[in-house]
Amino acid sequence: MSGDTSQPHYGPFDSSELDPEEAAAQFSASAKTSVLIESLPWLKRFAGEIVVVKFGGNAMVDDALKRAFAEDMVYLHYVGIRPVVVHGGGPQISAELARRNITSEFRGGYRVTTPEAIDVVREVLSVQVNGELVGLLNEHGPNSSDAPIAAGLSGETQNLFGGRRRGAVVDGELVDLGLVGDVVTVDPSVVLAQLDAGLIPVVSSIAPDLDVAGQSLNVNADSAAASLAVALGAAKLVVLTDVAGLYSDWPNRDSLVSHLSATELRELLPSLESGMIPKMTACLEAVDGGVNKAAIIDGRIPHSILLEIFTQQGIGTEVVAA
Repeated sequence: MSGDTSQPHYGPFDSSELDPEEAAAQFSASAKTSVLIESLPWLKRFAGEIVVVKFGGNAMVDDALKRAFAEDMVYLHYVGIRPVVVHGGGPQISAELARRNITSEFRGGYRVTTPEAIDVVREVLSVQVNGELVGLLNEHGPNSSDAPIAAGLSGETQNLFGGRRRGAVVDGELVDLGLVGDVVTVDPSVVLAQLDAGLIPVVSSIAPDLDVAGQSLNVNADSAAASLAVALGAAKLVVLTDVAGLYSDWPNRDSLVSHLSATELRELLPSLESGMIPKMTACLEAVDGGVNKAAIIDGRIPHSILLEIFTQQGIGTEVVAA
């Protein structure tokens, strides 16, 4: 009946019909729905795929960011993506070495690692940092069971990594870094077994020395993550850092590069700031090795991994093969 205001209203949503609080709630709900729908293509794209995430930077030392990172990994896990975490522990290693009055020196961007220091490095990485991160992930396990959803590994677990000592060039001369190495071999079977068991593998960046039995090497976590991503046939490598991404003309903040090819990165690499070179080299190694995409993102932003993977614009700098 015309003019009967008791009839249901099926027209477009009109916030003027609601009081301000109700209108705000409706708008908020609508915005959340839009975010969920935007993630749908990426959920389909990455379902069942392996995504390797290098955990580092400020996210490693800020408790709120650590918890946000754990939530991101658990979210990926429960929506059917297979995350693998690789971590270093530079700030924690420095703190523990200082506590034990062991001198810590950097040369060419690498920590000179003495036989005395390697024991501390190994303990901090594989026990302290790894154990804490696994614990944060397992807080989100199934409510009906005490079964874990994450498992701690190191590069020494079942010879996951094999390392070889390396030096560094400083002022044109090769210098000895001690027990520092590169990952030169990867046997991903232990990681694949954990994934197949429904777990999130968390890997510390320590490796056995292929040339000296029983010797451990301190290896760069960015490079280790790239090597593992290649060996696993990962769909994506994500590297957390403490900047918004790669800048083509640092410190000009308008020069942030959101997307570039491996060829473009190869040309740009020699001109980059020294701190960015290992991370961008890791991205290049990953895509050169067959990983579809690699990205560096700002780990200072809570839930930056979800923004990178599940939104159209992403975050940070993404590298692709072509």
